[in-house]
Amino acid sequence: MNVVRLMLSIPLITLASVVFAQSEAARSFDKLKTLAGSWEGRVTSDVPEFNADSVHVSLRVTSAGNALMHETTSPEQSEDPITMLYLDGDRLLLTHYCDMGNRPRMQGKSSSDGKMVDFDFVDVEGNIRHGHMSHVSFTFIDPNHHTEEWTSIMGDKTIRARINLQRTK
Repeated sequence: MNVVRLMLSIPLITLASVVFAQSEAARSFDKLKTLAGSWEGRVTSDVPEFNADSVHVSLRVTSAGNALMHETTSPEQSEDPITMLYLDGDRLLLTHYCDMGNRPRMQGKSSSDGKMVDFDFVDVEGNIRHGHMSHVSFTFIDPNHHTEEWTSIMGDKTIRARINLQRTK
């Protein structure tokens, strides 16, 4: 009788671990959601006119936890791009609603140590005459500090901008 119970319990334990196991994409998305809040920092870029001494980043979990909205504002820049991060099946995706008039999508993956989520270019919709974003990474320093690195392609140039952020709320 004990052997029968043991034989029946093994498939149930295996099934439960599969059902409750979280994909890498879901784990990465949950990690990104810990950034929800208000952040302040400064932007340093390869191109001096993209530098900003003061930038505000707002990250908000929305749509019943199914999306993370990222909004950047700065008194030094006229536009405030919006980025949506979300799961699509077993993929972590980012769509950047860019002030260049297009919407690049990127797919995310966590580093092996879990301290960075890195997004690589998938495709872009809209006008790319002025360029488009091609890569984004979020690096977790501690609960109150993180960095974001944004890379764009403008013609034959690759431009990088780094934002060092500190939580304000």
